[in-house]
Amino acid sequence: MTSKTNRDEKNFNQAALDYHRADPRGKIEVIPSKPHSSARDLSLAYSPGVAIPCLEIQKDPKTAYEYTGKGNLVAVISNGTAVLGLGDIGAEASKPVMEGKGLLFKIFADINVFDIEINEKDPDKFIEIVKGIAPTFGGINLEDIKAPEAFYIEQRLKEELDIPLMHDDQHGTAIISAAALINALELADKKIEEIKMVVNGAGAAAVACTKLYHALGVRKENVLMCDSKGVINHKRENLTPEKIDFVAHTDKNTLEDALKEADVFIGLSKGNVMTPEMLNSMAKNPIVFGLANPDPEIDYDLAIKTRKDVIMATGRSDFPNQVNNVLGFPYIFRGALDVQASTINEEMKLAAVHAIANLAKEAVPEAVILAYNLTSLTFGREYFIPKPFDNRLITRVSSAVAKAAIDSGVAGKPIENFEEYETQLLDRMGRDEKLIRMMQSRARANPKRVTLSNAEEYNVLKAAQILYEEGIAKPILLGEKKFIKEQMERYGIELDVPIVDPMDDDQEDNRKTYRDLLWKLRQRKGVNEYKAKKFVRQRDYFGPLMLRNGDTDALILGFSKNYTSVLRPLLEVIEKEQGVDKIASMMMILSGKKPIFFADTSVNANPTTEDLVNIARMSEITVKSFAIEPRIAMLAYENFAGISDTSKKVAKAVKILHEKHPKMIVDGEIQPDFAMNTDHLADYPFSKLGTQPANVFVFPNLESANISYKIIRGMKVAQVVGPILMGLKQPVHVLQMRSSVEEIVNLATIAVLDAQRRER
Repeated sequence: MTSKTNRDEKNFNQAALDYHRADPRGKIEVIPSKPHSSARDLSLAYSPGVAIPCLEIQKDPKTAYEYTGKGNLVAVISNGTAVLGLGDIGAEASKPVMEGKGLLFKIFADINVFDIEINEKDPDKFIEIVKGIAPTFGGINLEDIKAPEAFYIEQRLKEELDIPLMHDDQHGTAIISAAALINALELADKKIEEIKMVVNGAGAAAVACTKLYHALGVRKENVLMCDSKGVINHKRENLTPEKIDFVAHTDKNTLEDALKEADVFIGLSKGNVMTPEMLNSMAKNPIVFGLANPDPEIDYDLAIKTRKDVIMATGRSDFPNQVNNVLGFPYIFRGALDVQASTINEEMKLAAVHAIANLAKEAVPEAVILAYNLTSLTFGREYFIPKPFDNRLITRVSSAVAKAAIDSGVAGKPIENFEEYETQLLDRMGRDEKLIRMMQSRARANPKRVTLSNAEEYNVLKAAQILYEEGIAKPILLGEKKFIKEQMERYGIELDVPIVDPMDDDQEDNRKTYRDLLWKLRQRKGVNEYKAKKFVRQRDYFGPLMLRNGDTDALILGFSKNYTSVLRPLLEVIEKEQGVDKIASMMMILSGKKPIFFADTSVNANPTTEDLVNIARMSEITVKSFAIEPRIAMLAYENFAGISDTSKKVAKAVKILHEKHPKMIVDGEIQPDFAMNTDHLADYPFSKLGTQPANVFVFPNLESANISYKIIRGMKVAQVVGPILMGLKQPVHVLQMRSSVEEIVNLATIAVLDAQRRER
């Protein structure tokens, strides 16, 4: 077990280095946001045109928000003195973390970031440097600065700058845990002004958390704060100014003493400092927040086993109720930036607290439930904090923060119409990278056995390693065992997973079982016993037979052969879904905006009207499984004209769909550019698409679909996932030739979700 743990850690460490070293270097980049293709564009962007807005800003500095990107630009600033759990590793060594924080700002709230690493430990000099660069930014996020300097730095900068500023290590945890506390107290049926609280830890986060709890109503005399020396009480000497604020007049000296009859424990210290005996000494319905990472102050499972009435949160994603700063800081800055706030004040923090707390009590959308592979999610002991993938956070939290800034008088640009503002926020989050993260999260919740054919190939092996280490799937490698092991040694890939070689002696029993199965399936379709014996030694038959016989949960084929040659033996073994005459395939296109889907891209050369109807129906079901509302455009090179034979075929399919499936959002025949454009759609008020662009495109023939997606793939302007096979009874998908590692991982993830859906 220790050997496996060491190997996994070694593999993960190498993967982390490879991830950060891969081209292009870094996790964030600057890209042009204005036209720049012509000489006129460049003359407007720079000299001489750029002088005009410069003079406007000189007259009124506030117009910088109008003429530049300042209003959507945050600085993530550190001096590297308290980086994660690594301590004082220096400014330059903190850069990967600051870039990572920038990435989170962008993907969760569409905020641009420059990471700034300042090689200065003197607080006053550090403050002067930050003040000097502040005009560049609409907001500043201080990060990984050690206490007690962090308190002083933040306080002075807040006083001396007129832009939103927050030390997330302090206030991020405070805001999220405060929201969790409100809801946990409701579940425990306890009043905030009456509870007895123990805070273990006295660093920046602990101080900020406790101050915010006081603002919510927790009485100062009811809080005991502990550091590494025990309870901070009146007998202690040589305390820092921050700790002096939390001195308690008590004879209790240890954490064990403090926890007796306590209602709430907030752990901001280190793992496993709370024992079951300590937990048992707490009051009825104890609230325990074990926020140390990676190991909570008491293990979640141990706490639940010790006391059935415990209400618990941790900082980990693999347990219920994760206190995760990403629930707060992106949306707090989003709201503050959008009203050009001069600060992030207490009113704005409290607004964020209540917005997060209230969201957990609302009915949870199906998309969120699917993202976490659950059947239901309702407010209660296992769900009293929203999930990080909840898309409603950006509207709820950002709007609440913006309103609080306006009401408290610190907004420079009030929002007139909040309904319109929320629509704008949702438009910002059209990015589809989140879809892949959600799918992988669902897969991890219940990983399935996925057999990967052509496992001798480096890309397939590397994908298997990622699937295994990330817990997305339980890979099975299908191929020539000797060569697979040679390749693993050659590339330094260490994997403790089954390797299945159809030719190997240890597969004799399986070959006999599969031979009998194949013969039974195909004996009246030209396959005799001799052919069956021959075929089961071929991986293109062996893999589907593994799936048919229940020896794997899902199957990924292809990579080194053309699609048709792989598909033929597959269709001889795996049955079609009931009512499906012809299968089809779909590509998911992830371009950085909202995902779109192309069908059929790989199977039906010239579909009939009936085929198009079935492809549209299968596409609807598949897209819905990703928690996305399908809006289907049936494509042709005419718009609602029905002149050419192709258009007539498509129009007839649409008529059948409208008659037999009136609830489907589908229309055509229509050109793809019109189906994607709100203004163009407005010219056809009769269309069931309305004015909202389509996201599923059913092509009139294979050539147009295949060429279209391969142009996109070749240009590398979007991530292409698939082909996703539709219409089979079991989860099996065929890779494109020479698929990338990422493409294989993504298709295997979809195969896991497919297997989960069928299991349910």
